[in-house]
Amino acid sequence: MKQKLEKLLQEALAELVQVSSEDSLHELRVKYLGKKGLVTIVMKGLGALPPEERPAAGQMVNVVKNRLEEEFGTALNAIRTSRKEEKLRSERLDISLPGRRRPMGTKHPITLVSEEIVEIFAGLGFQVAEGPEIEKDYYNFEALNIPKDHPARDMQDTFFVNDSIVLRTHTSPVQIRTMLKQAPPVRIIAPGTVYRCDSDATHSPMFHQVEELMVDKGITFSDLKGILTSFVNQCFGSGIGVRLRPSFFPFTEPSAEVDIACVICRGKGCRVCKNTGWLEILGSGMVDPEVFRHVSYDSEVYTGFAFGMGIERIAMLKYGISDMRLLFENDLRFLKQF
Repeated sequence: MKQKLEKLLQEALAELVQVSSEDSLHELRVKYLGKKGLVTIVMKGLGALPPEERPAAGQMVNVVKNRLEEEFGTALNAIRTSRKEEKLRSERLDISLPGRRRPMGTKHPITLVSEEIVEIFAGLGFQVAEGPEIEKDYYNFEALNIPKDHPARDMQDTFFVNDSIVLRTHTSPVQIRTMLKQAPPVRIIAPGTVYRCDSDATHSPMFHQVEELMVDKGITFSDLKGILTSFVNQCFGSGIGVRLRPSFFPFTEPSAEVDIACVICRGKGCRVCKNTGWLEILGSGMVDPEVFRHVSYDSEVYTGFAFGMGIERIAMLKYGISDMRLLFENDLRFLKQF
């Protein structure tokens, strides 16, 4: 019995040396210590021995069984430690390497130009005013001296929600809403999103405008030109020429289109300015007395001027952008330039 058990132990230890995985170790343990294992079979055979030999034989079987349990446990720990070390080696991080920087976003060129315009006019004493993008026909047209049968409505291709509600075609309704809420003096700028049924290289059905309004006693056309000249010089650089041309807008009288010397050729004439040396940037004029009537301002006491510009137009001139649609296509190759 002793020789049989010693041989069994040596065979198990020899096989244990060849084990390299938990699965194979489990199979080997079952082979020797399982319910039908070789050591278990020996234990079951103790009953056939003479009574006087059973205690010594049982003790020998327990010694072999405990030795194998210990060896199997040691082998299992070694396998798990080896596997953990291998995993650590394969997933090792070099903490001395520089980290991967997360790419930072940048402001959209429309946002950049809008913030610059607001900052310029804030420095001139104007406050920002806002209004709804879904607007009543009254504020968008009628209060601005554009009644329902007025031909000027054809100048703006409007998105109608219903007969009395529109998507605002300009930010001028903010001027009406502001004047209805406060008495003169008024000095505001109204940046925001506007909508018109128009889409090509220089027009978008959704775009951005900034309206400006100044009302007080003694405001003249000279004040309008002075404010515009100051804005142009701060936005496009000092020394840029400013020109006002007679025009028509229902809510201003007299009205003027405002041109600046071409920022590309500096007034010498090029393809961008069609060799005129000038670029149109906005419309302006003195507030029509009829508009004052709608807000209960006394036009005999107060005068004022207003003008509005497309932010996309300013951005295209500042950054040399030839197609407005680039501003809305979300092409990162384009936007990263800003």
